[in-house]
Amino acid sequence: MGVVTISASYGAGGVDVGPAVAERLGLPFHDRAIPFQVAGRLGVPVAEAEENDERVARGLWRLVASLGSVPDPVGGVVPLTGIPDERAFREQTERVLGEIAAGVGGVVLGRAAGLVLHDRSDALHVRLDGPPERRVAMVVARTGRPREDVRRELEANDRAREAYVRHFYRVDPRSCRHYHLVVDGTALPMESVVDLVVLAARARGIGAH
Repeated sequence: MGVVTISASYGAGGVDVGPAVAERLGLPFHDRAIPFQVAGRLGVPVAEAEENDERVARGLWRLVASLGSVPDPVGGVVPLTGIPDERAFREQTERVLGEIAAGVGGVVLGRAAGLVLHDRSDALHVRLDGPPERRVAMVVARTGRPREDVRRELEANDRAREAYVRHFYRVDPRSCRHYHLVVDGTALPMESVVDLVVLAARARGIGAH
């Protein structure tokens, strides 16, 4: 079956491309299910691991530089007192990703999955990115939100997610060397991006047969 990991910067189309690729390949899409599993294993409220991406983006960047709290690698804002430490969250997230890859496979959005599963021969690692202004324009066109609000959110999100990867894995998530396929998600229609990812995945033997 295999696994496709998608690292997508804000506004580059990951939330649309991921599920579409999974459907085309006949694989499950793994996103919100991951924090449920991690929360259950650590015995913390699911809400701690299921915050929406916008709050993660705003909160994680502040917390990376904070001495009083740590980032939750599966999507939330977690104080240090009384909960598992950052290593426990990271290790459980990595364990869940490893089980997905070794089991049913699927398409995983975010969670630094490309770095966690970098050495698997049955994986395709994809990066979706694009110039900030075009990413802002795509979000504005899709949501109708004010451009300046979207711009601020994009900047916070980009900083937060880069800080997360650097904090846990000591690498630059924007570097092409971590991925098999890098696509400017703002330069092509979403359907064309999906076609490219599916074609690359099939070439690596990934997908339901």
